Amino acid sequence: MEKYDLIIVGSGFASSFFLKKYLEKSGAEKRVLVLERGILYPHQERLKKARQEEVAAAYQHLEGFRETYQYNNTEKSWVFDPNFGGSSNCWTGCTPRFMPNDFKIKTLYGVAQDWPITYDDIEPYYCEVEEIMMIGGPAVTPYPKSKPYPLPPQKLSTVDKLLQQKYNELYISQPTARATKPVGNRNGCCSSLVCNLCPVNSKFTIENTLTPVYKDERVTVKYGCQVYNMITENDKVKGVAYKENGKDVESIGEVIALGSNAIFNAHILLSAGDRSYYTGRGLSDQRGTFATMYFDKLDNLGGSSSITANGYMLYDGVHRKERSACIIESFNEPIIRNEAGKWRKLAKFKFIFEDIPKDDNRVMLSDDPLKPRLEFKGHHEFVDKAMKNLGSDIEKIFSFLPIEKIEMDNYFQKTEYHICSTTRMGKSAEDSVVDKNLVHHQYRNLFVLGSGAFPTITPANPTIALSALSLMAANNSF
Repeated sequence: MEKYDLIIVGSGFASSFFLKKYLEKSGAEKRVLVLERGILYPHQERLKKARQEEVAAAYQHLEGFRETYQYNNTEKSWVFDPNFGGSSNCWTGCTPRFMPNDFKIKTLYGVAQDWPITYDDIEPYYCEVEEIMMIGGPAVTPYPKSKPYPLPPQKLSTVDKLLQQKYNELYISQPTARATKPVGNRNGCCSSLVCNLCPVNSKFTIENTLTPVYKDERVTVKYGCQVYNMITENDKVKGVAYKENGKDVESIGEVIALGSNAIFNAHILLSAGDRSYYTGRGLSDQRGTFATMYFDKLDNLGGSSSITANGYMLYDGVHRKERSACIIESFNEPIIRNEAGKWRKLAKFKFIFEDIPKDDNRVMLSDDPLKPRLEFKGHHEFVDKAMKNLGSDIEKIFSFLPIEKIEMDNYFQKTEYHICSTTRMGKSAEDSVVDKNLVHHQYRNLFVLGSGAFPTITPANPTIALSALSLMAANNSF
């Protein structure tokens, strides 16, 4: 049986950034095995299928995310892409950073638990991820930055500009991985609002930017391999067990890195006998709702992307002692007001709330060793309290604009497409599953990567943070 220096499970954001840093720090003699449950589903083939053109047989009947787990809650979905590159194939490319106080909300606000790291610890790795992804963003931000964004920011709409004049650094052009100009083999953002499958290949994906990492001669990639268990001995992980074309296979590795997602990382740990209280607990996501504002004598024009701006007016502050923080997204959809002479006198905003992980939202074992069972009983009451205040908060924040009326969606989306907190990080096994370098408290040669490590869920999109954590973990450990 072949033995590898490193075995990585999955090929999404967490795995790819970890692998990139590992290869940079390792010698030519190292051997790496990457096990991907899906296939390499090229972007051009995805576009063909979306256009209902003929595609090869390999791309006609692919496994969907709903087929990968057992779950009976129709009110909440858990969405991801089970193929090479993971959710980089279906994300929107929004990349605001977390705020410094997000890492210490227990100390500041008496809520949940602090992270075992600070904003200053992760900040250099944020910069590195932003350079790799070629993020476009503003010069002034509500969070400190040691380096400027590599690409210029998205252009603001008319209403965005008025909000920025009013709130300064608390209302900024959204930092985004939707390239603001051609870079590498990516085109500039086309503002067509189909970012989950970017038609011009502008948005950063693993395929269009980090494929060279997987072509390194030290790396072997095996597709169609679902890892479902680990081989353990005396508090060490010796290898992994997986299905390959229906057959049971084992591979041995000196170091193992789980980088699938927060559902399947937890499931693999549980299958291997990990009985830490927090393994699988805290399954969570943010929650979002929309508001549309209709204006008098104000046309909302311009803007260079599908989501042009982020507002931080409801994000940080003492209100987090009682209710969730919120980030605002300005949606630059091609919508019109169906009234003569008022076609562009409107704007649409999304309000996204942080969640606090609840222990009874869980990933568990099922009667099928390949399929975890999910249980989600609802978001934390802090989200409900924030929602109850949203109407008055909106009136206060936007009152300086010539608003005729506001239509609240009053509907929370079934998903924000973020799966978090089932393998949370902390200072010891008493409060977490992994340490500050994403190393398992019991199995010290095992990394558990991704947003499952988040002790708390901020309002900001998690992708750039989990990628930075992967870089930090590999940098500090090899």
